[in-house]
Amino acid sequence: MNDLVKILFKLSLILLILLLIGYVYKRYYYRADLQEHSKILLSQELVDRESQMLYYGESSDISYHPDDSIKKSISSLTAEYFPETVLNAIDQPAFHAGNYLILLQHIPEDAPLETVIVTLNLRSFDAAWIYSDLETALQKSMVLIDPRFPPLINRIRLSFKDYEIKSDEERHQQVLEAWEENKLVFPSPFKYDNVVDWDHGMAKGGYSRRDSATMDQAMAELACQYIKTYAFQIDTLNNPRIRDFDAITELARKRNWNLVFNLLAENVEKVQVLVGDELVWLIRKNRDLLVERYTRKGVIVVDNLESVPDKEYIDRNWTTEHYAQKGRMIIARNLADSLRILYPDEYQKPK
Repeated sequence: MNDLVKILFKLSLILLILLLIGYVYKRYYYRADLQEHSKILLSQELVDRESQMLYYGESSDISYHPDDSIKKSISSLTAEYFPETVLNAIDQPAFHAGNYLILLQHIPEDAPLETVIVTLNLRSFDAAWIYSDLETALQKSMVLIDPRFPPLINRIRLSFKDYEIKSDEERHQQVLEAWEENKLVFPSPFKYDNVVDWDHGMAKGGYSRRDSATMDQAMAELACQYIKTYAFQIDTLNNPRIRDFDAITELARKRNWNLVFNLLAENVEKVQVLVGDELVWLIRKNRDLLVERYTRKGVIVVDNLESVPDKEYIDRNWTTEHYAQKGRMIIARNLADSLRILYPDEYQKPK
C-alpha cells in the first residue's frame, strides 16, 4: 500500500510540474512563438472580439489588377453593403478548409460573432492543391495552434517536427498518382478516363476549339493546365476538403453561427473555348454536388461559379480565382445579396 501511495505521489508531482511548466510557457513564451510560427491566429485575435461577421479567404480575396481604380478586397467590398455591421476578414494565401477549421475552433465562446463566411474554392478539392508543395509549410504553421493539445505539447510537437514532411518530388508523385488512378466518368463515351491521358492527348494536339481553329503552343499549354486543375470528381467519402467543410458545418451548428460558403467563380468561359464540353460538365457537376450537399446541411451557399466573365481574370496564363475590379465587385454583390437574408435591416447598396 505504501508503495502505491509513493507512486501516486510521484505521478501527482510530475503532473503538477508539467502543469506549472505549461502555465509558464503559455504565460511568457507562447505568444512569441505564435508571432514566429502561427501569426495568423494573432491576426484573428485582433478582430474576433469585435466582429459580427468574419470572412475567411485565401489570395482570391486580396488579389487585384495593378490598373484597378478600386483595389479593395472582396470582403471589404461586401462590408460596404452593411455599414452598421462589423465584417472583418482573415486572409492567407494558399489556405484551405483545414486551416479555416483550426482557426474557427479558436474563436472564444463569448465572442460576438454571428456569421461565418468561408471561401469555397473548387480547386482546393483537386489533387494538385491537396498534395501541394506548400502543404508542409501550411501544416507546420498549424501545429502550434492545434486545438486538440495544450500549447506546451504543441510546442514540443513542433520541435520534433510532428507534421507531415514530404519533399516537392514526393508530393508531385502523389499528384501524378491521383491523376492516373482517379477515374473520370462522363455521361457519354469519352476517349480519356483519367487526367494523365487527357493531358497527354491535349499536349499532342488532341484538342479542338469551337471555331475549329488551331491553337498555338501557349493556348495548348493553358488548355492542359485547365485539365490538370479541373478534371476531377469529388469523392465525398475520401476527399479531405469534404471532411473539413463538414466539420466547419458541424462547428457552426454547435456554436449557433450563421454559415455562408462563398463558392468562387472559375473561368468556365475560357474552359469551354480551350477544352470543351467534357471539362465544363465536370466543373458544373462538382459545383452542383457542393451546393446541394451544403444547402441540405443548412448552409447558405453563394454560387458564383459562372458569374465573372473571362476578361476579369487577372492571371491570363494560369488557373486562379484572382479577379480584376469588376470581378471582385460581382462576387461581393452576390455575397451581399445572400447575406441580406440574414441582415435585411442593415443592408444598404453602396453609393
